[in-house]
Amino acid sequence: QVQLVESGGGLVQAGGSLRLSCAASGRTSSSYHMGWFRRPPGKEREFVAEINWMFGDTYYADSVKGRITISRDTAKNTVYLQMNSLKPEDTAVYYCHVYTGGTDYWGQGTQVTVSS
Repeated sequence: QVQLVESGGGLVQAGGSLRLSCAASGRTSSSYHMGWFRRPPGKEREFVAEINWMFGDTYYADSVKGRITISRDTAKNTVYLQMNSLKPEDTAVYYCHVYTGGTDYWGQGTQVTVSS
């Protein structure tokens, strides 16, 4: 079982920045992916970014490339999502996600609202 606790959401003006954090605890395999999805208002959940925990390889949705950076702190079992140049279309509930041992785990979600 894996628990994910997110923090860092909030309200920001367009062009601003936010950093989301997700701390993982529990049992994970030695190699897994950890990342973020989001659900914009009235839309389906969509992929944002993920990182390979062991090797640090990163993957991004085209819509966020160049503006959002995912990173990890292996000592703290925490993944970060640094979001810059935010746009109103980035408004969504952001969910931390980890895939390990053949199972998907999700955080409770944190709201990010970008005002124009």
